[in-house]
Amino acid sequence: MLKKEKSPPEIAENAPVTVAALEAVFEGCYDFESRDLHIGGDPSNKARLCFLDGLVSGSDVAEQVIRPLTDPERFAGVRGSQAIARLLGGSVYVYTAKCRETLGDLASDLLNGFCALIFDAERRAVTFEVKSPQRRGVDAPKEEKVVKGAKDAFVETMKINTTLVRRKLRNPHLKIKEFPLGQRARTSATLVYIDGFTNPELVAEASRRLEKIEVEGALTSAVIEENIVDRHRSPFPQVISTERTDKFCMNLLEGRVGMLVDGLPLGFLVPGTFSQFMKVPEDHSGHFIVASALTLLRYLSVALTLLAPAFYVAVAMYHQEMIPTRLLQSMIEAHASVPFPTAVEVVLMLLAFELLQEAGIRLPSPIGETVSIIGALIVGQSAVEASVVSPVVVVVVALAGIAGYTMPNIDMGSALRLCRFLLVLAAIFLGMFGVAMGCALIVYHLSSLESFGVPYMSPFAGSEGRHQSRALLRKSMTVKRDREPELKTGDGGEAKL
Repeated sequence: MLKKEKSPPEIAENAPVTVAALEAVFEGCYDFESRDLHIGGDPSNKARLCFLDGLVSGSDVAEQVIRPLTDPERFAGVRGSQAIARLLGGSVYVYTAKCRETLGDLASDLLNGFCALIFDAERRAVTFEVKSPQRRGVDAPKEEKVVKGAKDAFVETMKINTTLVRRKLRNPHLKIKEFPLGQRARTSATLVYIDGFTNPELVAEASRRLEKIEVEGALTSAVIEENIVDRHRSPFPQVISTERTDKFCMNLLEGRVGMLVDGLPLGFLVPGTFSQFMKVPEDHSGHFIVASALTLLRYLSVALTLLAPAFYVAVAMYHQEMIPTRLLQSMIEAHASVPFPTAVEVVLMLLAFELLQEAGIRLPSPIGETVSIIGALIVGQSAVEASVVSPVVVVVVALAGIAGYTMPNIDMGSALRLCRFLLVLAAIFLGMFGVAMGCALIVYHLSSLESFGVPYMSPFAGSEGRHQSRALLRKSMTVKRDREPELKTGDGGEAKL
């Protein structure tokens, strides 16, 4: 019979600082290191240096902490409280030094790349920031392609991400507030906004929802998104996520609130609206006429990816009179040798398209591209030649799939793919009436959504029909444009972006 393992002791957050208590917390941790130091070179004047190997830089600990601390000229005859005061006053070469009097604060500092000098007699410790420089450098965005724009993307390190934002928005009113997330992982999250400009009610609500999150650890983006949205059961995204720093800063300048989480190379923005998910930063980089035309094309692609397969099923099964005679004859001839009915054909092709897409995403890049090419060219062509599916179905499904790839946001594209399946099923059972009912339900659902008090379909809904051109067209940079009234920004005026 297996022995039941003893549960680890809970950390007493407010317990006084001692060497024994800290060693008990990190008992069994191979990376926990500690050694006695002779302050000022005096063997009778000891303090215990503790750190977690790998989180700190060994050379920095030796040169910036141990070397000045053991210097007789600097610390000769200095003990206890005097030593602590001198350390906090800058007698070592570390730019950040903190005095810790509780075990919880001390353990948190060690886990964040600090080393600690513990004075047992004083029941206090001084911690120094000596983080290891081993981290991923800033690189170009991988998932969101950059055509004309900044080539720096968020990384997994919080301080680098906040620095990237500060470099783009050199505004003293840019506030970055920290929130701890996760009862065990203790992940650090920050709320980013422009004080005096961003709606204070929006800031307060975002802060409340972040503080309310109760999870073991915030290690994935879903932990943030699903815990702060208004309707977490909706498949449509309500939080804007981006790896691009320029897009993040553009939305802050529009009056949104940003969130950054340590360990995630993403920035989150609220509120998220449907029109915002249809925009890309390149809209502000190209000519305004071209940008407006491309935005309209994206909205057309939404209709195409949703309706093309369902419309084809409804017309082919129930409303053949809507098809021109010559086209109908061509479709009948192409389908004559296919053993499956139209409904089965379309559903099978949609499933095959999803399988190919998932295979291309999950496999390594070279293999994934090969699978996509083989699936699209060889398997698709062979299926048509073998009379398994008709060419018209292949064209319709491929057209809907390509239209879905124009979505700037992958979460929005996934939601539209799900709705595409539901509309096809409605067309199979009820024909064009089913397609109309399905579209009405989708519009009703989108119109009922809100994101942090802002209607999801604004400016199409919730603003009495005003400012709709803002979602579809981009004005010239020489012309001032109205801010989004739903965000209730501090200046309440006009702006150039």
